[in-house]
Amino acid sequence: MDGNGRWAAARGLQRVEGHAAGVESVRDTVEGAAGLGLGALTMFAFSIENWSRPPEEVEVLMELVKRYLRLETEHLIANDIRFRPIGRLSELPADVQILLQETSEATANCQGLSLNIALNYGGRAEIVDAARRIAERAAREGRVPDFDEQTFGEYLYTRGLPDPDLLIRTSGEVRVSNFLLFQSAYTEFWTTPTLWPDFRRRHLFEAILAYQRRSRRYGGI
Repeated sequence: MDGNGRWAAARGLQRVEGHAAGVESVRDTVEGAAGLGLGALTMFAFSIENWSRPPEEVEVLMELVKRYLRLETEHLIANDIRFRPIGRLSELPADVQILLQETSEATANCQGLSLNIALNYGGRAEIVDAARRIAERAAREGRVPDFDEQTFGEYLYTRGLPDPDLLIRTSGEVRVSNFLLFQSAYTEFWTTPTLWPDFRRRHLFEAILAYQRRSRRYGGI
């Protein structure tokens, strides 16, 4: 979800106002994904590296997360959307953790779209945390457990979720940005110059149509 700051700067606004405007894009995109019958949608809301931003900006971002959860939980339930946060959640502010848990529990029985919000997330950190859990299990059991790529995935934050088919980058960005590194080995990429606050479900539909025209060979012919 890139381009909030640039969107605000182009309008003579503060960066935090760009973040606030981006919340409506989240809402519209989630509704669009649910309406299409997608199984999962993962959104990168806050990276581990984002803690290096000015404290007042970080505080606003945390407030926006809390406001979204307070306002949208009932809407998620009504639309059969299951909410799942991923990342190093225990390092988030306590009040944010509480709301994340409450929303997760409230939507646990929903059977439609799985909405995964990456908070305090980093792809490398996820792999390190998975390796640490495997090492801890080995120490407990006195042996290294047998595992392959599939079983390694069970130690990731995204366990139980399919690998992403499509990764959408807004504001013209073309890099991976430390997102779902293990899971995106064969993920298709689609980029748009549209800044995140201007992104709507029509852009999501455009991305999916472009994806459907591609031939995925997974290293084969």
